[in-house]
Amino acid sequence: MRSLAHDAAPAPIAADSPPKFSRSDSHRAPQAVPASEQGPDLAEAPITGAEILVRCLQEEGVRHVFGYPGGAVLYIYDAIFKQEYFQHVLVRHEQAAVHAADAYSRSSQKVGVCLVTSGPGVTNAVTGIATAYMDSIPMVIISGQVPTHAIGQDAFQECDTVGITRPCVKHNFLVKDVAELASTMRKAFHIATSGRPGPVLVDIPKDITVKQHVFSYPRDLVMRSYNPVVKGHAGQIKKAVQLLLSAQRPMIYTGGGVILANAAEQLTRLVDLLGFPITNTLMGLGAYRASDRKFLGMPGMHGTIEANQAMQNCDVLLAVGARFDDRVIGDPKHFAQNPRKIIHVDIDPSSISKRVKVDVPIVGDVREVLGEILSQLEASSTRPDARALESWWKQVEQWRARDCLKYENSSKVIKPQYVVEKLWEITRGDAFITSDVGQHQMWAAQYYRFDKPRRWINSGGLGTMGVGLPYAMGVQMANPDATVAVITGESSIQMNIQELSTCKQYRFTPKIVNLNNRYLGMVRQWQQLEYGGRYSESYMDALPDFVKLAESYGHVGMRIEDPKDVEPALREAFTTYKDRLVFMDFITDQTENVWPMVRAGKGLTEMILGAEDL
Repeated sequence: MRSLAHDAAPAPIAADSPPKFSRSDSHRAPQAVPASEQGPDLAEAPITGAEILVRCLQEEGVRHVFGYPGGAVLYIYDAIFKQEYFQHVLVRHEQAAVHAADAYSRSSQKVGVCLVTSGPGVTNAVTGIATAYMDSIPMVIISGQVPTHAIGQDAFQECDTVGITRPCVKHNFLVKDVAELASTMRKAFHIATSGRPGPVLVDIPKDITVKQHVFSYPRDLVMRSYNPVVKGHAGQIKKAVQLLLSAQRPMIYTGGGVILANAAEQLTRLVDLLGFPITNTLMGLGAYRASDRKFLGMPGMHGTIEANQAMQNCDVLLAVGARFDDRVIGDPKHFAQNPRKIIHVDIDPSSISKRVKVDVPIVGDVREVLGEILSQLEASSTRPDARALESWWKQVEQWRARDCLKYENSSKVIKPQYVVEKLWEITRGDAFITSDVGQHQMWAAQYYRFDKPRRWINSGGLGTMGVGLPYAMGVQMANPDATVAVITGESSIQMNIQELSTCKQYRFTPKIVNLNNRYLGMVRQWQQLEYGGRYSESYMDALPDFVKLAESYGHVGMRIEDPKDVEPALREAFTTYKDRLVFMDFITDQTENVWPMVRAGKGLTEMILGAEDL
């Protein structure tokens, strides 16, 4: 049975009838020109610190800021009200502001910016900051602070923001002099976007925002203590090329660093030139087209047989923008059993040989290094041994023939894999997909085939539940004409469900695909496999009526229980309700698990393919 709320919200907005915009709900930031483009004499009079901050954001080309006001940042919000260059998006919780800014960055080549107040405002934001830090996302977080004279006095809504965030930011600043505000903001954007990117926090006491100073934004920036390497070592690149050309059983393994470096084009050229098999990690999906036969699927804990076996049994492994984390290689001792030569390209020297000893380390920007490798390969008359490569591909195809992602569909109960496959078909694989964290995240990674970079937006390193909906807001703000879908579960979606209100205000129109199995699905799966089937606190027995909840926020709600209604419901959401947020509550099989799976402490090829292996 499928029920659809037709009457709970106003009619869809016609494509040729744009909504009326106000200062508070505009998708479009009014046009203005930064001071640097207006002439040298317009910024000579002293202005407040709050106005300086706004001008800094203009100079950096910021067009959208996600935030939530509070006492310590009211002068900043007053300055925002007076400007007409960038658009502020009012979220309903500070965590969502950071997640939205995070996804804004992930889905574009822009820096995400968010603004929160002191005390609970910034502590609410910490989860979002840590999420971005673990995935190396370039962001600038601006936090309010109590006045400088009150710092350390246990003032109202005071906390040690610098101390609290130090472990989960690339860098942070406490501004103590209004004269240093502009240069600090310049440094923040530079640090966030250069080298291995990451979030940078700027903590601004309230009195700094009201003090005055002449605005001057530094053009040239020299930081003696911070000078990341960009160019790879020429000798190491030469060794890497020689190894690639001599490989008998080659494999290319890439991660999120390829996407962050905007190096998908270079990677694609390299793979197509060499004809080698390739795997992308969870964070790297879309860096190489999933529709190509050379793509073996995702590696690791829930990766494919062919990807994991090729990683384990290759003789030369090229790792690019990836870090051999525990969810990819499993037990490092098991991974090291088979001899192989490893080339590792990464912008961050601390990521190289951290968990796996490599033979040819190359520190540098992924795009630059891949470009140089390509140049040398294209200039060389030598090519990999065709006969050896053919033999290797025969072995890879034997692994692939086991079809480890095959599942048994049902006419009685909705299988979550089927929903994701139909979503891929209906969107033609061209949507931006945001995901929460859990079983649904793995099914999305396995069954939605990404052919383009920056289309798969999820929390990899920290594994943060609740990111899906605010991620969709950030994606839609950065890509206003794109199709956006949220793949989530009934547990994750409730962690930031208040953002349905933000979506209503700003007319965000993501399609929410809720794979509702009435469990903390991944927790239940682990409890089944590792804890003797003792399902401690993993059953959600007090769920809301998501259809009515969506209606209460002014959106469209659907409840889908019959497999035959899956495709019609998705088509209706993306056509009839194209310009509306649609919450689709798919009641799915409670017993379905994510296969394949490498259990904790096991090696990469010690995989469980299904319940029959238990």
